[in-house]
Amino acid sequence: MPRFRVGDSVRVRRLPALGHVRTPHYARGKPGQIAAYVGSYPDPEAAAAGGDGRPWRPLYRVRFTQTDMWPDYSGPATDTLDVEIYEQWLESE
Repeated sequence: MPRFRVGDSVRVRRLPALGHVRTPHYARGKPGQIAAYVGSYPDPEAAAAGGDGRPWRPLYRVRFTQTDMWPDYSGPATDTLDVEIYEQWLESE
């Protein structure tokens, strides 16, 4: 069962990046909003370490404003960036 719902405010956790990590470094610590629940999939971090990817993890499309991602962003304040992030990397904002 997914923990977050569309519209929830979240923040990407700042976890140590040991081994294979699918969460972009530039997104860590940034606030965003759940744009979609994508489904549950094998955990790529566990699978890369020779495991079977279990337990499967919920995956979300998280929407960030460009100005939250890059403070010097000079485009329109309404510009956004979507990144797919697994649930274990997200916390409630």
